[in-house]
Amino acid sequence: MIAGIYSLSKLQMAIAENPDRWRPLVLTNGCFDLLHSGHVRYLNSARKLGRSLVVGLNSDASIRLIKPDRVPSRPIVPELERAEVLAALKSVDGVVIFSEKTAEQLVEALHPEIYAKGGDYNLQTLPEASIVQSYGGQVRLIEIEVQSSTSAIVDRILRGESRNP
Repeated sequence: MIAGIYSLSKLQMAIAENPDRWRPLVLTNGCFDLLHSGHVRYLNSARKLGRSLVVGLNSDASIRLIKPDRVPSRPIVPELERAEVLAALKSVDGVVIFSEKTAEQLVEALHPEIYAKGGDYNLQTLPEASIVQSYGGQVRLIEIEVQSSTSAIVDRILRGESRNP
């Protein structure tokens, strides 16, 4: 297995065996299909909120549930490759792949002190928020610095456009 990529049970064990390395734990999640500077800046900001940052990565199957009508079909990059790229980032301490549509089960299992999401979300649109708040954790919304998305990048490619003049 690649360093930094965990099954949920192995990650729980690592955290239990060495809480001083992991806690306070920041958890975020997403697809991270085509990694871009907006993702990197977001992850760097999330990491600063605690001692460690764990990224819950949507599996290929869960992305197909979330984005069923995307053309080309998503994800573009397979889950293990996406996980490897994320795990290689300095800001990321661990990656765990999950198959559900939301990260509710990850939040329940890991009880992060801080659950981070992009500022384009709000507490009412995050199903994970009530779980985090139920055990005294914090939900932190991080300002989006770069207005980019994988979907926008894919659309530009399909139209044969470049962002550069």
